[in-house]
Order: sequence, then structure tokens, then C-alpha cells
Amino acid sequence: MLTVLYVIGITAEAMTAALAAGRQRMDLFGVSMIACVTALGGGTVRDMLLGHYPLRWVSEPIFLVIVVTAALITVLASFLMDYFRTIFLLADAVGLAVFSVLGAQVALSGGHGIVIACFAAVVTGVVGGVMRDILCDRIPLVFSAELYGSIALIAGLMYSAMHLSDIPENTAVIATLLTAFTLRVVAIYYNIALPVFEYQEREIRRDPAGRFTMWVMNKAGVRRKEMKRRTVGNAQRRQQRRARHEQKRRGEAEDPAQESGNSAE
Repeated sequence: MLTVLYVIGITAEAMTAALAAGRQRMDLFGVSMIACVTALGGGTVRDMLLGHYPLRWVSEPIFLVIVVTAALITVLASFLMDYFRTIFLLADAVGLAVFSVLGAQVALSGGHGIVIACFAAVVTGVVGGVMRDILCDRIPLVFSAELYGSIALIAGLMYSAMHLSDIPENTAVIATLLTAFTLRVVAIYYNIALPVFEYQEREIRRDPAGRFTMWVMNKAGVRRKEMKRRTVGNAQRRQQRRARHEQKRRGEAEDPAQESGNSAE
């Protein structure tokens, strides 16, 4: 059951990643890479941190083929994707629940405790999407949108507690999957999110596209223009002062000549 749900999850992640890459006008290689990073990146990072080898997509390359195929199908059928948005959201919720359970399972099977199991669940469920958004030059949605990483944490904690309490494996898996899936759907429907921390020493205009790299570049460009404007203004004022000084000096030089001419008259 977990394998089937895992395939559904990585397929949904690959398709959403392909759409995100398309918004950045990437080529087919870029689309495929973003899809692989999104769908398989969380599990890869988890296994590398926990020393769990071989990596699943290395020992079972069929998952890599599924991800790339899903991404390319998305490119060909991108004009239909708007009609399947709800399906994508539900499939993504399934993927989050499955990734969280698998992450906790890997950590517990390696002899780690409940804290590392929860950490592994969060890494498996979240890191792929974070890397996708960073590569697509966006602020990661998991840090500011509806409940996502916290649901992975709850799923990891719930499964680990049930596993360590000697509750039958199938019962623990099914209960955790249903809980995580329900929490994710409710969070999406009611737009539930964690409290947002905002601290600014001065008012900063936010880029509506949410692209932090472009925002920084735009701010730097504004500063450069302001510095250039100030430099030009200062140079003009210096030229004006020099011109006034020169006119004053010439006037002082002409006054004695006028006075001598007047006296000669």
C-alpha cells in the first residue's frame, strides 16, 4: 500500500515541479531536474543524513523513470493542468503523509529515537519542495503558506509513538496517513497557517512576485540610482558654486577698471 501511495505522491510532486519550472521558462532538461529534485530530494537528503544506503531511487531506478515521465507528460499536457488543480492538491496531501511515514520508518529502522524519527519525517516531506522553490527563485512556500511542515512533524510523532507502543504496524501506518491527509486538506480548505513573525526596522516594499533574488537586485538598483542621482546633484551644485565664485571674482576684477575709467573721465 505504501509503495502505491508513494508512486502517487512522487508523481504529483513531479507534475507540480514541472509547472513551476515552466513558469521560469526552463528547457526540458531543467524541467526534468526540478521534478527529480522535488519528488526525490527529501528522501535523498534524509538517507544521506542518516547514512541509509543505497538511496531508494538508486536501488530502484523505476522511481526515477516515473518522475521524469510525469514531468514530460506535464509539459505535453500543460494546457489541461488548470482543470486538475484539486486533484494535484489531494495527491500532494497524500504524498506528504506517505513521505512523513516513510521518513519516520527509515529513522526507526536505523535504531534512532523518536526525535530523529520526527526530524526525518519533516526532512522527507518538506526538503524537496524547499529545493524546488529555491531553484525556481521563489521564497519556499512551506515557510509561509498553509500548514505543511508542521503536519509532517505531527505525522512523524504520531507514527513513532504508535510504533514504539507496540501497536500493529498496519494500524499505525493507516492511522497516521489518515490523520496527516485530513489535517492537510483542512488546512488548505480553511487556509490555516502558523502565526507569522514579522520584524522590520523600516518600511520595505515587498516584491509581489515573492522572488527574493529579484527583490534584492531591485533594491540594489534603486540604491544605485539614488546614489547616482545624489552624485549628479552634488556635481551640479559644485559647478554652480564655482560659476558663482568665478562671476564674483570677475566682477571684483572689473570694478577697479571701471573706477579708474570713471576717474579719468
